[in-house]
Formats: sequence, C-alpha cells, structure tokens
Amino acid sequence: MQTVEFPQSRCHAGIARRDITPPVGIYHRMWGAATHDRSTGIHRPLTTTILVMQPEDSTDATTKPVVFVAVDHCLLWNREMNELLDRVSTSSGVERSQIVVFFSHTHAAGLMGHERVDLPGGELIPQYLADLADTIADGIKEASEQLQPAVLSYGAGRCNLATNRDFKDETLGKYVCGYNVEGEADDTVGVIRVASADDHSVIATVVNYACHPTTLAWDNTLVSPDYPGAMCEVVETATAAPCFFIQGASGDIGPRHGFVGDTAVADKNGRQLGYAVLSALEDLPPVDAQMKYGGAVISGATIGSWGYATSSTAQRERASVWQEQRSEVALAYRDDLPRHDELQLEAADWREKETAATKSGDTDAARDARAMIERMTRRLVRVAHLDDAETYPYPIRLWKMGDAVWVALDGEHYNVLQRNLRERFAGVSLIIGTLANGSDVWYLPDEDSYGKGLYQEDASILAKGSLEKLEAELVNQIEKLLEVDPQ
Repeated sequence: MQTVEFPQSRCHAGIARRDITPPVGIYHRMWGAATHDRSTGIHRPLTTTILVMQPEDSTDATTKPVVFVAVDHCLLWNREMNELLDRVSTSSGVERSQIVVFFSHTHAAGLMGHERVDLPGGELIPQYLADLADTIADGIKEASEQLQPAVLSYGAGRCNLATNRDFKDETLGKYVCGYNVEGEADDTVGVIRVASADDHSVIATVVNYACHPTTLAWDNTLVSPDYPGAMCEVVETATAAPCFFIQGASGDIGPRHGFVGDTAVADKNGRQLGYAVLSALEDLPPVDAQMKYGGAVISGATIGSWGYATSSTAQRERASVWQEQRSEVALAYRDDLPRHDELQLEAADWREKETAATKSGDTDAARDARAMIERMTRRLVRVAHLDDAETYPYPIRLWKMGDAVWVALDGEHYNVLQRNLRERFAGVSLIIGTLANGSDVWYLPDEDSYGKGLYQEDASILAKGSLEKLEAELVNQIEKLLEVDPQ
C-alpha cells in the first residue's frame, strides 16, 4: 500500500452560535436532594449551536438539508419538545422533520417543564421556552445563510473522564449511581473538523463523547453547562471556531469526580476532555488530503519518504455521497408501568410527609420527602404521553455522509450499545448521538442490568431486551447504508 486515505465527508455547511442563558432566579432545582428552587447565579453561559448541512449536489429536491442543533440543557419533556420544534419550524421556515436537537444533558441548567410553573422561579419558564425557540430559529436562518462548500475530516482520541456509574454499595446492599471502578466505559472521543473547501479555514469542530454531565449536583445553585462548557472553551480558543457537542450513549456513564457543588471540578473535567479533543485535532491530516509514498531516500539509513497530497477524484466522489435513512422498531413497554392515578396518590402522600417533617424540624426527612416528590413528578411526566398500545414505535435516523455514518437516537442508552456498534463497524467513522429531540423512552439499559434495582431500570418505560433489539435494527440499517451483506 503506497497511498493512505483518511475518512471525510464533502457537503455544504453553515454554523451559528447563540446565547440561551436563562435569567437568574428561574426554577433550577434538578436534583431531588437539592434544597433550593431558584438559580442564584451563572457559572458559565448556556449556548445553542446550529450546524446546517446539505449535500454537495443539492439539485435533487428530494434531498433536504439537515439542521443539527446543540443545546446546553438536560432535555425537554414530550410536550415542551413538541412545542419547541413546532415554533422553531414555523419561525425558521424549516420543516420540523429536518430539525434534530442534541441536548448536552447538563444537569445544572435547570429543568424547564410546564409542570413546574407554580414552583418558585417556575413562572419564568414559559417565556424562556418561547425565547429559546425563537433564538434557535434565528440561529438557523444565520447558519443557512453561511452555507459553503465544506470538507469534514474525522478523527478519534481517547479520554478517561468517562467511567461506569452503576456501583454496588455493599453496605446498603443495592446499586447506586456512583463511580464503579470495575465497570466498562467507551473512552472514544469522536472529533470532526469542519473546514472550508475553498480556503481550508475551520468552520466548526464537532465533538462526540459519552459521559453524563453530572459533575454539578444538588449543592450547586448556579446555571452551568457543566463540563461541556470548559471543553468548548478549550477547543474554541485553539480553533477560533464554534464547538458543537453531541452526547453519546451515556446511560450508565459519568465523570469519575462528580455529584459535587464545586464549579472548579466541572471546569477541570471539561479541560481534560478539551485537551483530548485538541490532541485528536492535531492528529488529523490537512484538509482534503491523503498520504502518498514518495520513494526511498538514501541517508544514514534508507528512508521511506511519505508526504501529503490532494485527495483523489475517486475519494472526493465517495466523500460526496449523502444518504438519509429513517426507520422504526417496535419496542415493548414494561408490563409494570405505574398508572397515572397511582402516581398522583403516591405524590400526595409524600407531600404530606414533607409538610409533617418541616413542621417537626426534621430537615433530613423533609429533604428526602422532597426528593421523592421530584421522583413522582418525573414518573408522571414519563407516562403522560403514552397511549394504550403494547409497543412504542421507536424512531431511527441515520445519515451516510461520505466515509461516515451519523446516528440520532431518542433517549439515554447504556454505553454497551456504542461499544458494540464501533466494534461491529470498526472501519467506519460512527457519530452516535443520543437525547436527539429529547427522551420519550428515558433509559435503555442492557438485559444484564435489569433486576438489579438500578435507577435507570426504574426510570425506563421499555421492557427488558429493548436495547438489544434496537442494536440489531441499527446494525441492519447501517449495513444497508454501507451496502454490506449481513454476516
């Protein structure tokens, strides 16, 4: 082999960035153990980054651009997500089906749900959500105006920030969310340099990494993007271009040092990931380049000389291939999902316990009761949009862009999903994005994790085996995109 090609995509791309920091004093309490309701300040601004991409040859009217939106929030519930997509579509003129929102999943941005409008700071939520949609729509217009021929170069680094978080507390005799030394975690840092095809200047950097942004927890009262904030700062300082973050399959993955109130720890975690991104960027070849063997050079030793050359016509044509694929897989609901009226009664019982504990001065019991009320509130939201069907029509969206496949998935998936996919398609650049347009199905644990009493199992609406069924369908769909016969 005397030529080495590097994975790339060729398309048109445009980028825009907007500030979406909520006002101080908005409802902020994300954690059941938190004792505050309103935010007290800002650690780092929250942002939304809009990346619009369309095929290099856009003469085919059936091939539409895709609008990827990175948002510094945990997620939006079903109602709020639908309202946002409808408003963004109307305001931007872009079809709703073209919009994919990737949530960073920071747990320190506040929880923006209509069910919280009567809580302290909740009165600010409706207007904030409306402004958020308008801001995203405005960013889409700008990014669309900035569309230009672009080359996407794919690389991968390594970062051990992410660790397994399904820890067995032997004292309690049950599993908790905490650093699990013996657990597995994918340390892959997917990195994409988006550069101008004309002058090779960097337009954006896309980072795909799987790790729950749960550095900051109940003791934190500041609005924060958590570690993605500092990561983006490191990357953007070096590249002078926006950084677009895509959360990977991190259902059972979080930072080793997390669940704290110290924002310095979040910044430290972010810098760790940011430096890994920069290392991967430095490893990328020049824009639109391949390596070619130049022949032998007689020196103290006979040297094999290699150098960079412009990509071949064949690779350019391959990199310009653009194909979108959508499908559904029917995933069974759990047969023990709680009923709406049962949850309301349980929530009312915990409110009575909180009131009694507060009156008696038992602060620990009051805090625990508030935590359980929060859990009941989320369970009510979890089942509110479900119908009487036995299965959920889980949507799958994939894009083959040149030498890469992008995957957008609803929900929070256990990390084994992306480990298996990357092993199965080892020669393909896979971008695996979760929490795409929210999380209607909540968690998708693997089969072996059911029956352990894990929080993720309790929060999931889907039956055991759903993750494995989804993985099988993803393998099938990716193989179709790659025109690979099933083995």
